[in-house]
Amino acid sequence: MSARSQVLEALADFARGTDARDWVTLRGLLADDVRGYGTDGAEQVIAQMRAHLDGCGPTQHLLGNHRVSFTGEDKARTWSYGRVMHLGAGDKASKTLELFGEYDDTWVRKGTGWVLHRRSFEISISLGDWGVLRKAQ
Repeated sequence: MSARSQVLEALADFARGTDARDWVTLRGLLADDVRGYGTDGAEQVIAQMRAHLDGCGPTQHLLGNHRVSFTGEDKARTWSYGRVMHLGAGDKASKTLELFGEYDDTWVRKGTGWVLHRRSFEISISLGDWGVLRKAQ
């Protein structure tokens, strides 16, 4: 499999792991010194993701229009359009939050795989109730 395909597979695995709330898989896809979701470090990134998703209903992170650039044999950067749907849970079950934007990610090769090193999401459209993102009740 080409390096480009490997990076895109890691990106898809990250989206799937997020939607499945598979924190073990997600931790394995993060560099120890990752920066993303407003914080630094793999454990802190997972904690931040959980603070938004543990009390949220089902999600779907739909990614497309991928562009990949390699800045070295073991470094890559991806840009991907994202359409992210969040359904509410509990007293927010009738609410949704849908986000449209572009992910800008950097990746580093770790052993035979790729891990996320930096992540940002530039939101261009936001529809719905941000209150669906919350810690477990």
